[in-house]
Amino acid sequence: MRSIHQILCSAVLIALPLLAQGAAVPAAAVPPTTIPAPAPTPVAATPPEANAVVPRSTPALTGEDAEAWLDGFLPYALANGDIAGAVVVVVKDGQVLLKKGYGYADLATRTPVDPDGTLFRPGSVSKLFTWTAVMQLVGQGKLDLDADVNTYLDFRIPARDGAPVTLRQVMTHTTGMEEQIRGLITADENEVTPLGDALKHWVPERIHVPGATPAYSNYATALAGYIVERVSGESFNDYIEGHIFKPLGMDHSSFRQPLPPALLAAMSKGYAKASEAEAKDYEFISLAPAGSLASTGPDMARFMIAHLQDGAYGQARILDAATAQQMHSTGQASVGPLNRMMLGFYETTVNGHRAISHGGDTQWFHSDLQLFLDDGIGLFVSMNSSGRDGATGHIRYALSRGFADRYLPGKPATSTAVAKEEAQQHASQIAGSYTSSRRPDSSFLSLANLLGPIKVAANEDGTISVTAAMGVGGAPKKWREVAPYLWQDTTSTDRLAADVVDGKVTRFSLEPYAPIMVFERLSSWRALSMPLLGASLLVLLLTVLAWPVSALVRRYYGVGYALSGADARAHRLVRIGALLSLLATSAALGLVVAMLSKLEMTSPGNDGLIIAMRLFATVALPVGAVIAVWNAWHVLRGRRKWLARLWAVLLALACLFLLWLGFAHHIIGFGANY
Repeated sequence: MRSIHQILCSAVLIALPLLAQGAAVPAAAVPPTTIPAPAPTPVAATPPEANAVVPRSTPALTGEDAEAWLDGFLPYALANGDIAGAVVVVVKDGQVLLKKGYGYADLATRTPVDPDGTLFRPGSVSKLFTWTAVMQLVGQGKLDLDADVNTYLDFRIPARDGAPVTLRQVMTHTTGMEEQIRGLITADENEVTPLGDALKHWVPERIHVPGATPAYSNYATALAGYIVERVSGESFNDYIEGHIFKPLGMDHSSFRQPLPPALLAAMSKGYAKASEAEAKDYEFISLAPAGSLASTGPDMARFMIAHLQDGAYGQARILDAATAQQMHSTGQASVGPLNRMMLGFYETTVNGHRAISHGGDTQWFHSDLQLFLDDGIGLFVSMNSSGRDGATGHIRYALSRGFADRYLPGKPATSTAVAKEEAQQHASQIAGSYTSSRRPDSSFLSLANLLGPIKVAANEDGTISVTAAMGVGGAPKKWREVAPYLWQDTTSTDRLAADVVDGKVTRFSLEPYAPIMVFERLSSWRALSMPLLGASLLVLLLTVLAWPVSALVRRYYGVGYALSGADARAHRLVRIGALLSLLATSAALGLVVAMLSKLEMTSPGNDGLIIAMRLFATVALPVGAVIAVWNAWHVLRGRRKWLARLWAVLLALACLFLLWLGFAHHIIGFGANY
């Protein structure tokens, strides 16, 4: 599962944070109608040469060489990232080439990670099992990827622009659905909602044109799991166990919550940081098909081998060959030539080697699975700590790219230079503020979009930088234009591309996030919302603080209150109005930040707190605005000094802006759907 508080920078990177991460955690306008919904297309066997790296002497991929390479990389990376432990598995040509544990599964008992027996939480890598189940039923003719999903449901998903949701959209994350996180993760088993009930509680709005905009969705994935239940006549857990785990011999894997006791005893502990050494509670996930799997390295190896062999593992088969190939090679375009979303897998082709993958994050576990289809090679890693400063993301990226560069190098990179003047012009065109397609939009959590806009800056040398795309050293990456509106990271083969409509950049995306989200340009008004919010809160705060401060100053110097009558009444009431608006807005912002920082707060148990916050805002923001406007009218008609008049106008504008914010971001209202 990918995390919201990890994909705002993602999700913003809720998207690259809250964002580009997976099901458990993780972020404005609808895309232009001139962007057509691209038809599914087969993956090209040979990607653009711009994705290739300079070849060198290539070591043979053997268990011994891979172990030596990993031993030189992973222990230091884990220690530097403050991560307790990890498991790594490499498969090749239908065999397990390497399985190895690093660090500790339990810091309190100093229990090392057992590469054979320790269970990890793969997070959104769990989705691959859900997608495999869907494709099994597609292969049997029981599901149609292009049929209205309402055909298979006992409740309705509304159409958008006359277009229904289809399983093809679900598997390529192009349903257009906004982000939904209520009840996503909890540490309390009693707060887990049955799958059907969780889906029916609230259907996220479809905020994008169907089929045109990647926007990663845990809800849509869980919807697919529910369809598997209804069509197969089995519970999701029973179906996965009977049709995937059993044929593959995955005896140490389960989606069940809580885990069966025998598996729970072998489960790695989860940690925020290894240095804190405080084991976290087991994470329960209501949208189980999106990320509740627990599994061992060898079990994940069996799953990888089956997909690398077009659905076959030994004498067992979980997909017929044609269906497996359809799953692996049907791509949904993102922006320009960037890597696409397959049917459930991300395209991660690199160095000229066709590759598909899926990453995953819970709060404490962080994983990645890579399949190099034409080379018969698979790589899986899972870590049991969040670590420091996004360490798990850097480690996963460095591991998969380092592995590919070492064992699967490509042809020399060839790219055409873009003239300096043209590069500077295009850099200027793409510069600006953007928001992630993966975001909450119709709930109060849309406030998160204000807190984490993605900014693209044009550099003096003609390159561009993206605030959320950071290198390992913590500085923004630089992207150099290699073709019109196509940029490449100056330190890797990752690319960034933009869509241009009528000479204006409307959206862009970048690898590796392109398959699951794009970034849409904010209007000038929306881009100003965050500065205006800060200015409004400052005006209100100064007004409220001046209340007791001025009283204390008058008391100290023995000066009487200078105002009287209607002036005095307005002066006092406007401070009460300012306090109400300040408290309502601060409560909403504080709650959003707290929920995105600690996903346990998204549990249904906090619905009462959310409802109370919204009800208070529903009263406080209009009252504050009315008082502030009345005060400004009264002051402007009176004989107050120009400074008092100016401040009264600023105060009225601040309260009116916060009132608009309350409506626009759904702070005002009732209910706890988000």
